Amino acid sequence: MPTGYGYVLPDQNGWSRYLHFQAAWVAVLTGLLYTISILFTGHLRKDLLPGQSDVSWRSFSTTIAKHLRFERPGDSEAWSYNLLQRLTYLFVIFVLFPLVIWTGLAMSPAVVSAVPATVTLLGGQQSARTIHFFVSVFLVLFLLVHIVMVCLAGFRSRMRAMITGRAATPMERT
Repeated sequence: MPTGYGYVLPDQNGWSRYLHFQAAWVAVLTGLLYTISILFTGHLRKDLLPGQSDVSWRSFSTTIAKHLRFERPGDSEAWSYNLLQRLTYLFVIFVLFPLVIWTGLAMSPAVVSAVPATVTLLGGQQSARTIHFFVSVFLVLFLLVHIVMVCLAGFRSRMRAMITGRAATPMERT
């Protein structure tokens, strides 16, 4: 496709769009499995929903102040979620991911022809594109912050905990 800049855009066969769609379905299926998992294992109730002690303003302001000073959590705090983490995870799981899926489907001509309300509720296709872009940027930032946090907190022990689902003992952390 010729452009006004005098060069031809690469990707004439659409392979990047194909990869995007494949990655989207992998994300949807993984998210579905994760949602089912957190509901059946009790992870949502035990670890993600804020408890009575988390709801107070004092607890919230202490958490924010700690993170703004970049204080490293103690051993007991390091293996549980604080209020800021809980709210962030809930926002990502139940707002950002559904929104990126919805806006992605709203850009699909096949979906829009079957269910026009998907794009109408978003204010049109250009609004869906814009929302999809910014939500995707927020999800990438969320991922990058996680990678930095894992590196700062101890890459080996944190990766082991993420993969196996159990915390390393003090002997294994050294």
